[in-house]
Amino acid sequence: MNLKKVALFFLITVSLNSFAQKDGYWDKERATTKEIIVSARDRIVLKTEDLPVGTTEIVYRITLLDENQQMANSLVSVLKSIPDPTGISQGSAGAVFLMSKISGDDTCTYALFTSNDAAKKYIDDGKTDKSCYAQVEPLSKDAKRLSLDKSSCLGQDVSTIWFGFHSKNWLLNQKIVLEVVPWVDTKLNRGWNQDNKNEIISLCKTSTMAQKMANSDDFCVCILDKIIKQYRYTEFQKLLPIEKNKVYKDFGNSCYKDADISKNVYNDLRTQASTLIKLQKYNEAIQKLNTIINDGKATAIDYSSIGYCYILTKQYAKAIKFLKEGEKLDDTELLVKLNLAHVYLVSDDYSEAKAIYKKYQTQNVTDSLSWKEKTKQDFAVFEKAGLPSKDFERVLKLYN
Repeated sequence: MNLKKVALFFLITVSLNSFAQKDGYWDKERATTKEIIVSARDRIVLKTEDLPVGTTEIVYRITLLDENQQMANSLVSVLKSIPDPTGISQGSAGAVFLMSKISGDDTCTYALFTSNDAAKKYIDDGKTDKSCYAQVEPLSKDAKRLSLDKSSCLGQDVSTIWFGFHSKNWLLNQKIVLEVVPWVDTKLNRGWNQDNKNEIISLCKTSTMAQKMANSDDFCVCILDKIIKQYRYTEFQKLLPIEKNKVYKDFGNSCYKDADISKNVYNDLRTQASTLIKLQKYNEAIQKLNTIINDGKATAIDYSSIGYCYILTKQYAKAIKFLKEGEKLDDTELLVKLNLAHVYLVSDDYSEAKAIYKKYQTQNVTDSLSWKEKTKQDFAVFEKAGLPSKDFERVLKLYN
């Protein structure tokens, strides 16, 4: 029984570690390993290799050796047994694990800089006020893990780190070994940082498709995801403007057809059209509704709305055409029926209008609005808009 519990515990632990692992790798090809002899009381600076795109963390190790000492193992070899930075705790516990097992009697202080100018200044005056990290207590060995979210030594614009050392020997030279290994995030390694992504999103939001939407966030994120998957940032930047436009267009069409995004797009257009109708901007509302209809996404209500707008702009033939299309979609939609009655009435076809008004007068056009009440509301709007109103009272008397 105990063995089963142990096995279960081990399995759970392994599973949790697997889920917790970060998606990336220790870049041993870009690791820095430098050994230098420093004169007594001197200050020197060592520059790391260029950090790869997507570096989110680094681990470094500093070891001071006596004249005849050699490193027992490299930092790279130590990290082989650590799948990702989560296996190294922050602070002293992690440092103890990473530090070299040997070191000499010599000591030094050191500081990290993110610019060559700041490092040169350190050589001149020994001040660490421009450093992103400073170790002011002399030591013979040290090791640390620095991460993008917790250290100013790493950032999107930081591609190199300068390590400044100050020998605390009064008489003799000392040997310093510096090792730095970067951790590269696989996704960020493609060069898509926050600024680059925002650049794509901003351009997307100026597109014709995006401007059709009240909220284009999902649409633009969809395009961004497709671009990131297809191109590294440097590759995308090398495209000609005409090629970039084609990429936007192709991915835009693909995202536009996405069911959820498409639904949001057309719902946004309906909301915009409804607002424009309330503001009596009927021609602008017609444009929004026509987009829905031309894309084959219209409902009977959409046809009813555009028919209503055509009535108020006195385009009666078009109103009849679209309302008839709405009837084909849903012959039970009473808003379509009512607008058909309206257009017949104002275009001087009282007999056609009368038949429809009488047929549905006892029903509701929505769950809370009666046919009769909606008729009265519409007549008030029509009269205000200057539509022919000689038969309005005649229709209302039919309901008595």
